Amino acid sequence: MSDLPQSAVARTAKLAALPLGYAGRTALGLGKRALGRPAELIAAEVQTRTAEQLFKVLGELKGGAMKIGQLLSVLESALPPAVIGPYRAALTKLQDSAPPMPAATVHKVLAEDFGDDWRAHFAAFDDAPAASASIGQVHRALWSDGRPVAVKVQYPGAAKALRGDLKQLGRVAKLFGVLLPGLDVRSFVQELQERVAEELDYGKEAEAWHAFATEYADDPDIAVPPVVAASEHVIVTEWLDGTPLARVIADGPQEVRDAAALRLVRFSFSSPVRCGYLHGDPHPGNFRVTPDGRLGVLDFGAVKAYPDGHPPAVGPMLRYGAADDVEGVARVFREEGVIRDGVEIDLEALGSFVRPYAEPIAAESFTFTRDWMRERGLYMLGDGTSIFRTLNVPPDYVMSFRVLTAGYGLLSQLEATAPFRAEAERWIPGFTA
Repeated sequence: MSDLPQSAVARTAKLAALPLGYAGRTALGLGKRALGRPAELIAAEVQTRTAEQLFKVLGELKGGAMKIGQLLSVLESALPPAVIGPYRAALTKLQDSAPPMPAATVHKVLAEDFGDDWRAHFAAFDDAPAASASIGQVHRALWSDGRPVAVKVQYPGAAKALRGDLKQLGRVAKLFGVLLPGLDVRSFVQELQERVAEELDYGKEAEAWHAFATEYADDPDIAVPPVVAASEHVIVTEWLDGTPLARVIADGPQEVRDAAALRLVRFSFSSPVRCGYLHGDPHPGNFRVTPDGRLGVLDFGAVKAYPDGHPPAVGPMLRYGAADDVEGVARVFREEGVIRDGVEIDLEALGSFVRPYAEPIAAESFTFTRDWMRERGLYMLGDGTSIFRTLNVPPDYVMSFRVLTAGYGLLSQLEATAPFRAEAERWIPGFTA
């Protein structure tokens, strides 16, 4: 593979062909149904083949396509049971084995950002990538002082490819509805389009990364490797050993899964308070479990600055939601202007929207399961968006809801049990009266 963007025509053609393939599979399914095959079995076959083709193309394209795949990887636990296996296999491959960028291209990016003598910064540099991401790949190296480091290099042309992919993916959103009926993919694509500039700016990511690393230095539960050097297209951090969270999800012992889930919630709930940022991309590829049991965090491209901590209505909203006091939720939303003056709100619909977010922190301990996410998740992602659109929701709240949804999907994959309520009480102002 050369640079990330194959020709724009070739990338668009790959994505545009996806709905045509789906149409063919659907027609074949109708033919099988006419021959007496059960409808449920045929639907599962169509879903399985759609997943296989969809994520094969996403993995080849990387960019915005791969980012959508990463997003959907968190929501895997909301899938119908019959299609989870093939879907999970396709997504795991997408996360772990995207085609690498040639060494010559990597060297060119390093020379452009660090100068022709870029090798002087390193005692050693491994040309074989250690990991891939949506808009870059990671190499192992030794810094000039002997420290093991991770070098994240952005794919040349990533900006153009990412914007083009997101635009095209918005046009084929119905395919994702085959896999997750009710999923409001267009809203996710729109949000990604709005955040794309920030994720492409490695200099800005390095600033946020440094803030997290400074705040969580020597933390007993969270590990964030320090930033060593950064430029517009390259970030160098200290290397962090650990077991990928995807492997913990696949076959980790229950005690490891529970501990990782608790630390994930602690990290997400505490970071707006501790360092003024919310990590906005909770998918398995961004986390590791270190040898000493901490949760390692490895990517800060999708963060949102919360300089004043959590938005003020989040805590009271979750508190009233946990108590199933929908009128209390409405009152808080009106005070914060989320429900505009004079607007009548359907309290039943509002309660249905809030309960899935509040339920895991309503009891002292909670067990996330795939069945729970299957029942609740699609309301948060699909049906619940109808009430969401009637609200005057500021961007900070939109991000908080999105991170909760994706985080709950990840916790459901871990199938973890932990005292999550205590973390809300500790870190989210207003959750306790």
